Amino acid sequence: MLDFSPSALADLSPAEWTAIWLSLRIATVATIASLPFGIFTAYALARWRFPGKTIVNGIVHLPLVLPPVVTGFILLILLGRKGVFGAFLADIGIVLSFRWTGAAVACAVMGFPLMVRAMRLSFEAIDRRLELAAGTLGASRIWTFFLVSLPLAIPGIVVGAILAFAKALGEFGATITFVSNIPGETQTISAAIYTYTQVPGGDESAMRLTVVAIAIALVALIASEIIQRMAEKRVASIE
Repeated sequence: MLDFSPSALADLSPAEWTAIWLSLRIATVATIASLPFGIFTAYALARWRFPGKTIVNGIVHLPLVLPPVVTGFILLILLGRKGVFGAFLADIGIVLSFRWTGAAVACAVMGFPLMVRAMRLSFEAIDRRLELAAGTLGASRIWTFFLVSLPLAIPGIVVGAILAFAKALGEFGATITFVSNIPGETQTISAAIYTYTQVPGGDESAMRLTVVAIAIALVALIASEIIQRMAEKRVASIE
Protein backbone atom coordinates (compact mmCIF):
# COMPACT_ATOMS: atom_id res chain seq x y z
CA MET A 1 0.00 0.00 0.00
CA LEU A 2 1.21 3.47 -0.84
CA ASP A 3 2.49 5.35 2.22
CA PHE A 4 1.69 9.02 1.71
CA SER A 5 1.53 11.91 4.16
CA PRO A 6 0.75 15.62 3.62
CA SER A 7 4.35 16.46 4.52
CA ALA A 8 5.44 14.66 1.36
CA LEU A 9 4.24 17.66 -0.63
CA ALA A 10 7.23 19.55 0.72
CA ASP A 11 9.49 17.07 -1.05
CA LEU A 12 8.40 17.86 -4.59
CA SER A 13 11.28 17.21 -6.95
CA PRO A 14 12.53 19.78 -9.51
CA ALA A 15 10.90 17.70 -12.26
CA GLU A 16 7.57 17.77 -10.44
CA TRP A 17 7.77 21.53 -9.89
CA THR A 18 8.57 21.96 -13.58
CA ALA A 19 5.46 19.98 -14.54
CA ILE A 20 3.33 22.09 -12.18
CA TRP A 21 4.58 25.46 -13.38
CA LEU A 22 4.40 24.34 -17.01
CA SER A 23 0.78 23.25 -16.53
CA LEU A 24 -0.12 26.62 -15.00
CA ARG A 25 1.68 28.44 -17.81
CA ILE A 26 -0.01 26.43 -20.54
CA ALA A 27 -3.46 26.72 -18.94
CA THR A 28 -3.08 30.48 -18.47
CA VAL A 29 -1.91 31.09 -22.03
CA ALA A 30 -4.62 28.81 -23.45
CA THR A 31 -7.34 30.63 -21.51
CA ILE A 32 -6.17 34.16 -22.28
CA ALA A 33 -5.57 33.41 -25.97
CA SER A 34 -8.99 31.80 -26.48
CA LEU A 35 -10.94 34.37 -24.44
CA PRO A 36 -11.59 36.92 -27.26
CA PHE A 37 -12.60 34.15 -29.66
CA GLY A 38 -14.83 32.60 -27.01
CA ILE A 39 -16.64 35.89 -26.33
CA PHE A 40 -17.16 36.55 -30.04
CA THR A 41 -18.37 33.01 -30.74
CA ALA A 42 -20.70 32.97 -27.74
CA TYR A 43 -22.23 36.32 -28.68
CA ALA A 44 -22.65 35.28 -32.31
CA LEU A 45 -24.40 32.05 -31.34
CA ALA A 46 -26.59 33.85 -28.81
CA ARG A 47 -27.64 36.87 -30.87
CA TRP A 48 -26.97 36.41 -34.59
CA ARG A 49 -28.93 34.52 -37.20
CA PHE A 50 -26.90 33.20 -40.10
CA PRO A 51 -26.87 30.20 -42.47
CA GLY A 52 -25.15 27.17 -41.01
CA LYS A 53 -25.49 28.32 -37.41
CA THR A 54 -26.37 24.79 -36.28
CA ILE A 55 -23.29 23.40 -38.00
CA VAL A 56 -21.05 26.07 -36.45
CA ASN A 57 -22.50 25.28 -33.03
CA GLY A 58 -21.83 21.59 -33.60
CA ILE A 59 -18.22 22.22 -34.65
CA VAL A 60 -17.61 24.41 -31.59
CA HIS A 61 -18.84 21.68 -29.24
CA LEU A 62 -17.28 18.78 -31.16
CA PRO A 63 -14.25 18.45 -28.81
CA LEU A 64 -16.67 17.64 -25.98
CA VAL A 65 -17.86 14.45 -27.65
CA LEU A 66 -14.82 13.41 -29.68
CA PRO A 67 -12.18 11.25 -27.99
CA PRO A 68 -9.37 13.63 -26.95
CA VAL A 69 -6.87 11.51 -28.87
CA VAL A 70 -8.85 12.14 -32.06
CA THR A 71 -8.78 15.89 -31.43
CA GLY A 72 -5.03 15.72 -30.86
CA PHE A 73 -4.51 13.73 -34.05
CA ILE A 74 -6.54 16.27 -36.05
CA LEU A 75 -4.38 19.04 -34.60
CA LEU A 76 -1.29 17.09 -35.62
CA ILE A 77 -2.61 16.74 -39.18
CA LEU A 78 -3.47 20.43 -39.38
CA LEU A 79 -0.67 22.06 -37.38
CA GLY A 80 2.16 19.53 -37.42
CA ARG A 81 5.42 20.40 -39.16
CA LYS A 82 4.14 18.76 -42.34
CA GLY A 83 0.49 19.47 -41.69
CA VAL A 84 -2.01 21.36 -43.79
CA PHE A 85 -1.26 24.67 -42.07
CA GLY A 86 1.74 23.59 -40.00
CA ALA A 87 4.08 23.47 -43.00
CA PHE A 88 3.39 27.12 -43.79
CA LEU A 89 3.75 28.10 -40.15
CA ALA A 90 7.05 26.23 -39.92
CA ASP A 91 8.34 28.17 -42.94
CA ILE A 92 7.80 31.44 -41.09
CA GLY A 93 9.34 30.10 -37.90
CA ILE A 94 6.22 29.08 -35.97
CA VAL A 95 6.36 25.47 -34.80
CA LEU A 96 3.58 24.17 -32.57
CA SER A 97 3.93 20.39 -32.60
CA PHE A 98 6.06 19.00 -29.76
CA ARG A 99 6.32 22.47 -28.19
CA TRP A 100 4.65 23.94 -25.10
CA THR A 101 2.88 26.43 -27.37
CA GLY A 102 1.28 23.48 -29.14
CA ALA A 103 0.15 22.15 -25.78
CA ALA A 104 -1.50 25.53 -25.15
CA VAL A 105 -3.30 25.26 -28.50
CA ALA A 106 -4.53 21.75 -27.68
CA CYS A 107 -5.74 22.86 -24.24
CA ALA A 108 -7.46 25.90 -25.74
CA VAL A 109 -9.30 23.71 -28.24
CA MET A 110 -10.43 21.27 -25.56
CA GLY A 111 -11.58 24.00 -23.18
CA PHE A 112 -13.22 26.18 -25.84
CA PRO A 113 -16.65 24.44 -25.80
CA LEU A 114 -16.97 24.86 -22.04
CA MET A 115 -15.99 28.50 -22.31
CA VAL A 116 -18.43 29.24 -25.13
CA ARG A 117 -21.34 27.42 -23.51
CA ALA A 118 -21.11 29.36 -20.24
CA MET A 119 -20.72 32.67 -22.06
CA ARG A 120 -23.54 31.94 -24.48
CA LEU A 121 -25.96 31.23 -21.65
CA SER A 122 -24.95 34.51 -20.04
CA PHE A 123 -25.55 36.50 -23.24
CA GLU A 124 -28.90 34.78 -23.80
CA ALA A 125 -29.99 35.72 -20.25
CA ILE A 126 -29.57 39.44 -20.96
CA ASP A 127 -32.85 41.31 -21.41
CA ARG A 128 -32.94 42.32 -25.08
CA ARG A 129 -34.87 45.45 -24.14
CA LEU A 130 -31.72 46.85 -22.58
CA GLU A 131 -29.83 46.40 -25.84
CA LEU A 132 -32.72 47.85 -27.84
CA ALA A 133 -32.87 50.83 -25.49
CA ALA A 134 -29.21 51.55 -26.13
CA GLY A 135 -29.89 51.42 -29.86
CA THR A 136 -32.77 53.89 -29.60
CA LEU A 137 -30.43 56.27 -27.78
CA GLY A 138 -28.11 56.27 -30.77
CA ALA A 139 -25.58 53.61 -29.83
CA SER A 140 -24.30 51.46 -32.68
CA ARG A 141 -24.26 47.67 -32.41
CA ILE A 142 -20.59 47.72 -31.53
CA TRP A 143 -21.05 50.29 -28.76
CA THR A 144 -24.13 48.45 -27.51
CA PHE A 145 -22.06 45.31 -27.24
CA PHE A 146 -19.21 46.95 -25.31
CA LEU A 147 -21.36 49.20 -23.12
CA VAL A 148 -24.37 46.95 -22.43
CA SER A 149 -24.02 43.31 -23.49
CA LEU A 150 -20.43 42.68 -22.44
CA PRO A 151 -20.69 44.17 -18.91
CA LEU A 152 -23.93 42.28 -18.23
CA ALA A 153 -22.37 39.02 -19.41
CA ILE A 154 -19.35 39.29 -17.11
CA PRO A 155 -20.51 36.54 -14.69
CA GLY A 156 -20.79 34.04 -17.54
CA ILE A 157 -17.50 35.19 -19.04
CA VAL A 158 -15.75 34.64 -15.72
CA VAL A 159 -17.27 31.19 -15.32
CA GLY A 160 -16.38 30.25 -18.89
CA ALA A 161 -12.78 31.37 -18.45
CA ILE A 162 -12.39 29.45 -15.19
CA LEU A 163 -13.91 26.30 -16.68
CA ALA A 164 -11.56 26.51 -19.66
CA PHE A 165 -8.60 27.04 -17.32
CA ALA A 166 -9.57 24.04 -15.20
CA LYS A 167 -10.06 21.91 -18.29
CA ALA A 168 -6.65 22.96 -19.59
CA LEU A 169 -5.01 21.95 -16.31
CA GLY A 170 -6.43 18.45 -16.58
CA GLU A 171 -6.07 17.93 -20.32
CA PHE A 172 -4.13 14.83 -21.34
CA GLY A 173 -5.28 12.95 -24.44
CA ALA A 174 -5.18 15.70 -27.06
CA THR A 175 -2.02 17.19 -25.60
CA ILE A 176 0.04 14.02 -25.49
CA THR A 177 -1.07 13.12 -29.03
CA PHE A 178 -0.19 16.52 -30.50
CA VAL A 179 2.93 17.49 -28.55
CA SER A 180 4.00 14.19 -26.93
CA ASN A 181 5.31 13.96 -23.36
CA ILE A 182 8.62 15.81 -23.26
CA PRO A 183 9.94 16.65 -19.76
CA GLY A 184 10.47 20.38 -19.33
CA GLU A 185 8.74 21.22 -22.62
CA THR A 186 5.33 19.56 -22.87
CA GLN A 187 5.10 17.33 -19.79
CA THR A 188 2.17 18.75 -17.84
CA ILE A 189 0.88 17.47 -14.50
CA SER A 190 -1.38 14.92 -16.20
CA ALA A 191 1.41 13.64 -18.44
CA ALA A 192 3.83 13.49 -15.51
CA ILE A 193 1.34 11.49 -13.42
CA TYR A 194 0.92 9.05 -16.32
CA THR A 195 4.69 8.73 -16.64
CA TYR A 196 5.22 8.10 -12.92
CA THR A 197 2.56 5.39 -12.87
CA GLN A 198 4.47 3.53 -15.56
CA VAL A 199 7.81 3.35 -13.75
CA PRO A 200 8.75 1.37 -10.62
CA GLY A 201 8.71 3.51 -7.49
CA GLY A 202 6.87 6.36 -9.16
CA ASP A 203 3.63 6.00 -7.21
CA GLU A 204 4.65 8.51 -4.54
CA SER A 205 5.48 11.17 -7.15
CA ALA A 206 2.21 10.45 -8.93
CA MET A 207 0.30 10.84 -5.66
CA ARG A 208 2.01 14.15 -4.86
CA LEU A 209 1.09 15.56 -8.26
CA THR A 210 -2.44 14.21 -7.95
CA VAL A 211 -2.90 16.09 -4.67
CA VAL A 212 -1.47 19.24 -6.24
CA ALA A 213 -3.80 18.93 -9.23
CA ILE A 214 -6.83 18.51 -6.97
CA ALA A 215 -5.77 21.51 -4.86
CA ILE A 216 -5.31 23.75 -7.91
CA ALA A 217 -8.65 22.68 -9.37
CA LEU A 218 -10.46 23.37 -6.08
CA VAL A 219 -8.84 26.80 -5.74
CA ALA A 220 -9.86 27.64 -9.32
CA LEU A 221 -13.46 26.56 -8.73
CA ILE A 222 -13.75 28.41 -5.42
CA ALA A 223 -12.22 31.52 -6.99
CA SER A 224 -14.70 31.32 -9.87
CA GLU A 225 -17.60 31.12 -7.41
CA ILE A 226 -16.37 34.15 -5.47
CA ILE A 227 -15.65 36.19 -8.59
CA GLN A 228 -19.00 35.22 -10.11
CA ARG A 229 -20.89 36.41 -7.03
CA MET A 230 -18.97 39.69 -7.03
CA ALA A 231 -19.68 40.16 -10.73
CA GLU A 232 -23.38 39.37 -10.26
CA LYS A 233 -23.67 41.97 -7.51
CA ARG A 234 -21.98 44.53 -9.76
CA VAL A 235 -24.27 43.69 -12.66
CA ALA A 236 -27.31 43.91 -10.39
CA SER A 237 -26.24 47.39 -9.29
CA ILE A 238 -25.88 48.44 -12.94
CA GLU A 239 -29.36 47.14 -13.79
